[in-house]
Amino acid sequence: MGQESSTGTNSGSMRMPTVKYQRGDKVMGRWPGSSLYYEVKVLSFDAISQLYTVIYKDGTELELKEQDIKSVTGFQTRPRSRSRSPGRRRSRSRSPARTTRRSSSRTAAAVATAAITDSVLSTSREPKLKDTLEVRVTPLKETKAAENNSNNKHETKEENNTPVKVNEKSEEKVEADAEKIQGRYNLRRRKDDSGAKPSAVTAEQLEKEPAQVAAPSAAARSTALDFGGKIGAYFWLLFLPAWVLFLALQVNLEDPSLTNFPPPLPPLEAFWDTQAFGFVILWILFQVLLYILPVGKLSEGMPLRSGERLKYRTNGFFAIVMSAAAVAAAVYLGFDLTYIHSHFLQLAVASFLISVLLSIYLYVRSRYAASEQLALGGSSGNVVYDFFKGHELNPRVKNFDLKFFCEMRPGLIGWCLINFAMALAEMKRHGLDAPSYSMILVNLFQLLYVADGLWNEEAILTTMDLMHDGFGFMLAFGDLVWVPFTYTLQAYYLVHHPNPLSLPAVTVIVILKLVGFYIFRKSNSEKNAFRRNPSDPKLSHLRTIPTATGKSLLVSGWWGVVRHPNYLGDLMMALAWSLPCGFSHLLPWYYMIYFIILLVHRDSRDMSECRRKYGSAWDEYCRTVRYRIIPRVY
Repeated sequence: MGQESSTGTNSGSMRMPTVKYQRGDKVMGRWPGSSLYYEVKVLSFDAISQLYTVIYKDGTELELKEQDIKSVTGFQTRPRSRSRSPGRRRSRSRSPARTTRRSSSRTAAAVATAAITDSVLSTSREPKLKDTLEVRVTPLKETKAAENNSNNKHETKEENNTPVKVNEKSEEKVEADAEKIQGRYNLRRRKDDSGAKPSAVTAEQLEKEPAQVAAPSAAARSTALDFGGKIGAYFWLLFLPAWVLFLALQVNLEDPSLTNFPPPLPPLEAFWDTQAFGFVILWILFQVLLYILPVGKLSEGMPLRSGERLKYRTNGFFAIVMSAAAVAAAVYLGFDLTYIHSHFLQLAVASFLISVLLSIYLYVRSRYAASEQLALGGSSGNVVYDFFKGHELNPRVKNFDLKFFCEMRPGLIGWCLINFAMALAEMKRHGLDAPSYSMILVNLFQLLYVADGLWNEEAILTTMDLMHDGFGFMLAFGDLVWVPFTYTLQAYYLVHHPNPLSLPAVTVIVILKLVGFYIFRKSNSEKNAFRRNPSDPKLSHLRTIPTATGKSLLVSGWWGVVRHPNYLGDLMMALAWSLPCGFSHLLPWYYMIYFIILLVHRDSRDMSECRRKYGSAWDEYCRTVRYRIIPRVY
């Protein structure tokens, strides 16, 4: 434990960590935040993080440190009490079949204790244990969680799978602070042995006596591969740029029907324009300047695996206001913004080149990053896959966070800039004094979406992109190319294919947008507030299901109506963006179709991930919240 190892590909000799427990060993594992020990099975050992992956009786997998695992033979057993058998003992915590009502006074230790009892009770669905270990115990210091449990009126019988208490040292007492619990236990995403290379020391590598085993490289620590794995990475690297190119060429046709496939290719020199490349560089540098200005709040991100919390300058709304002022000044000074419409293809190619150069830089620098700074999902050991998915989690140049900047600034605000340029191009092309109703709706709807995201910029710090995904080609291309040059297709389409709308049609579309936006914003705000501070008194009315990870699943409020209400709002807004374009062509409905496909992919991925991560708690969640939009880990 605590030995250092090198993860570099050219590393020389490295220290050999001692593996005390072998794969398949039956041992006693301590439950997070308590002094309760349960019989567990060792699945694997990660010599880099020095953590054992173990599985409990109910199928829950956790990663524990060596000091939290004890040999079965190391426990002092005694006969069962004559006065009270383990099978007759009662737990004063709630059953996992019940949802718990959160109290604002419940501490992190109470949440952990409730999860402990739920896990014990969930084993009642399995055969009783024939052999149950008990040890002599000494009283533990009473915690707030114990007080809460003593007031709980719901009593449920336990099976003979009784937790084992031990007399621990003072530093091993129940932790009341959630951050200490997270620091002691690595509750990160579980490894999927069936979908990737074994990420830990295998049984063949271990001897019955403690052995010296070489530490696996970063490649061996990857989670299950997404997007088709290594072969899929090659496909997406080629398909995504080709698809954006196809859309940019297709939308410029007088008849953008898909029957005109493939679109005619312009001369090779038409793909490049040095002025367009300079324009993109200037735009990005302008956003960098706005980002580094000491304006706005310094927000803390979610805890990383190391326990560290990074700080982010959340001044996105200030950036879009200043960008709007700069654009207004440019138009006033005579700059023709319709240049963006006439050079749409060249701007897209320039942005693609920048995203590729940025991705190469990100991957090269990630090779020199410490192991704790790498993204679990982007550490497969395959260069192409890690380049695509992102090898480093939070690449920074001093305090400048590259991933956070690209997620929220140049692409999102550039989306609004391109939409505005399309409105001017429509007026110029058709000799209008003002944009059409359809163009106004598309511009206002999408501007509201972006402005809302920047106003609530702090909420992105709790998303999967920021917390778990590495920063590589997938996100760099998505932020700098995919968003600004595919989400603007409705506005581009309306330049060449105006669609007059009546006032009743405008009214219906506006109502649809506002209802979708309300659902989207309220549900996202509720989720973000719960993630940041589950003990917030304002959230005390919410009911939850505790999980073995120490986190809880919301089953009331917006999240008790459907499994992912923010996606319901998102779908309604996507529909409102496409309706102003009419039904003459499929192309302006691209975003709606793409978003549905995206949610279907997340459905298949996240259902299996949640079931593996949360075990019986996820099954209970699915029974409690039956209506599905798209379930997702939150």
